[in-house]
Amino acid sequence: MRVAKYLLTRFTTLKPPLIVPENPIKLLRMLNRRQAALFLVGFLAWTFDAFDFFAVTLNIIPIGKSYNRTTTDITWGITITLMLRAIGAIIFGIAGDRFGRKWPFIVNIVLYALIEIGTGFCRTYGQFIGLRAVFGIAMGGIYGNCAATALEDAPIAARGLLSGLLQQGYACGYLLAAAFNVAITDHQRYGWRALFWFGGCPPLLVALWRVFLPETDAFLNVKKEREAKANVCTDPTIKPPSSMRLFLRTVRPALVDHWPMLIYLVLMMAGFNFLSHGSQDLYPTFLSSTLQFSHSLVTITTIVANIGAIIGGMSIGYFSSFFGRRLSILVVLIIGGLLIPAYLLPRDKTIMVGAFFQQMCVQGAWGVVPIHLMELSPGQFRSFVVGTAYQLGNLISSASSTIEAKAGQQFPKKSLTPNSNNEEQYDYGKVIIIFLSCVYVYLFIIIFLGPEKRNIDETNSNNNNNKDDGYDNETVKDTELEESTISDGSKTMKAV
Repeated sequence: MRVAKYLLTRFTTLKPPLIVPENPIKLLRMLNRRQAALFLVGFLAWTFDAFDFFAVTLNIIPIGKSYNRTTTDITWGITITLMLRAIGAIIFGIAGDRFGRKWPFIVNIVLYALIEIGTGFCRTYGQFIGLRAVFGIAMGGIYGNCAATALEDAPIAARGLLSGLLQQGYACGYLLAAAFNVAITDHQRYGWRALFWFGGCPPLLVALWRVFLPETDAFLNVKKEREAKANVCTDPTIKPPSSMRLFLRTVRPALVDHWPMLIYLVLMMAGFNFLSHGSQDLYPTFLSSTLQFSHSLVTITTIVANIGAIIGGMSIGYFSSFFGRRLSILVVLIIGGLLIPAYLLPRDKTIMVGAFFQQMCVQGAWGVVPIHLMELSPGQFRSFVVGTAYQLGNLISSASSTIEAKAGQQFPKKSLTPNSNNEEQYDYGKVIIIFLSCVYVYLFIIIFLGPEKRNIDETNSNNNNNKDDGYDNETVKDTELEESTISDGSKTMKAV
């Protein structure tokens, strides 16, 4: 009965709250200088993290030539990066919840920047794979602390817009990587290596900026609660627990209470990461190898696609407060699934139109992810949950590009030109179509069956009961879910 009742609520809770969003300029003006600076530093760190990641995907074929390796071999550099991001998420997520959002964030940025620079000096394939593995650990830690730094102190009314903006740091990083790839790679003697050397420098400036910004208020509130619990004991003969022991004492019950939600978030983020990496990582290779686009035309197509991604992410994230988080994602998933043929079947420059709208849908769905993750995560260890769920999802989806590259070799194609220089020619488009179709169906089911906690500030709910959050109490009640059983029926999850 409980399962049936929960399934029924999956339809009823899709009812849009119809909260008319404020003018975006007015929402941005709600941020004070400190909140704006924290958002920008989180956005820039996420942007250059993506820049450094896509420096590989844009140069798979040139890197393969440098090491005399196949496309599949080089995509292992992408796969191993994604696989090890979960380790970084756990390490830096725990550090962020234990020591604060500031210094773990700074260390994380400096680490991935130095590794990116070092990648440009790799002389062998083994060195390249080894550094990309370490880069994966550094890259994995950044998302949780970026989201917490950028969003948790922001006014609740502005979080939907800011969520969309933050997530587009990923698309902006891809866009910048594509633009600088054209400007740098073919115009000096070091080729793709110079792009890596350049990509590691701006993050160091972001880390320096973060040094001069304060800790987030949300973390300071959590820290005060821990200290208050540590001082509860009135017996002077009993030594108060250390801050680390107190932190672990707080986290363990939280994991016990919220493990079903964490599992759901991992499954959700696996779907989102399959969607982004499945549609993006091998796409430049598809354009150059299958369609034989020139290097500049591949870059232009990538730029057009990412412009669509930025527009989609900002607009869907902004309107998710009006339509609801889940409904916004579901509608975009349906449209994106219908646009798959336009994304891969054209064989000339008109494919740019399909690329624009497909990535508008992909990143439109992603535009809701940061705030949706934040709202579903327990406030006391939000950095850990957000980062770990995101990167464990990445771990599950880490082989996306390698799967596509390996499967694509089953579809060899004849060269479109008489002199192909014996370069590999595979029809990757067929594989990507099948892959994306399966991902869209999976993610639709996950989001439809999942919970929603729209406009709830869990960090401060115990203190002010969400007063002055700019929303009527009824808008929260619209998304409240009944206590429901999780698959084995032995444990219940309170969605709100």
